[in-house]
Amino acid sequence: MSFILLGIFAGILSGIIGIGGGIIIVPTLIYLFKFPQQLAQGTTLALLVPPIGILAAWTYYKQGFVDLKVAGLIVIGFFIGGLIGAIYATSLNTDILRKIFAVVLILIGIKMFFQK
Repeated sequence: MSFILLGIFAGILSGIIGIGGGIIIVPTLIYLFKFPQQLAQGTTLALLVPPIGILAAWTYYKQGFVDLKVAGLIVIGFFIGGLIGAIYATSLNTDILRKIFAVVLILIGIKMFFQK
């Protein structure tokens, strides 16, 4: 259930500010779910398989760096969350939307910069 909630959250943010889910999903898998970097990246790439990430995901998968169950659960949430985020974003003022996008990028950047 927590992976579906992650997908919903990432989908909402993606729908609101148009970012790829990886900017949310990769750090969350690393910091909250304690995935190693490669497993987080490979699993996230598996979300994009049809058709964009198939070669990249396959490369990670062959090395054992994809959790298909987790990827599938996040996809379910992301599908729903993306719709919710898009509906919300289309009702927001452009300046507010730009500020939300900037804050998300800054917070993620700070977290990753200071990670030990």
